Amino acid sequence: MSIRRRKIISTSNFRVNESIRSKEVRLIGPDGTNVGVIPTQEAKAIADKADLDLVEVAPDANPPVCRVMDYGKFLYERTKKEKEARKSQTKVEMKEIRLRPKTNAHHRGFKTRDARRWLETGLKVRVTIRFRGREIHYPEIALEDLKEIGEELSDVSKIEQRPKMEGRAMSMMLVPLKTGKKK
Repeated sequence: MSIRRRKIISTSNFRVNESIRSKEVRLIGPDGTNVGVIPTQEAKAIADKADLDLVEVAPDANPPVCRVMDYGKFLYERTKKEKEARKSQTKVEMKEIRLRPKTNAHHRGFKTRDARRWLETGLKVRVTIRFRGREIHYPEIALEDLKEIGEELSDVSKIEQRPKMEGRAMSMMLVPLKTGKKK
């Protein structure tokens, strides 16, 4: 029993040279000019003459669009662009502190101290109060706790999302006033 490994080159695989199955293609020449609709065999001959590859760049078009280019160079530049795009994406990291309506002030102080530290480094913080059992009938207790935490952290943050119920939890979102030093 042999194991066949698929070589994943990029986000999408392209048909190259002999794997192009259509009878005719719209060809873009090696210099970037539009040659027109020609038979596939003729397009392969043009690619061979230029010592390059025939790459199907738009397989869904009618007829498919093929380009005469260096396939290895094309893949290299494509992966380079994808890597650069991933690098430029900004990931907004979010931290969360979880409390209960019965959490005492001392323990809440530890949690707000963590939240303050995260906000100072530029991270968003979600403050969640989870209800158990009959506690859900007294949401005003949780609302009061969230308001106190918001006031306590008002020097380093602002409230992005006001306290609201989500199932058996009430939460609010805090964002830093100014972007702090990132890790």
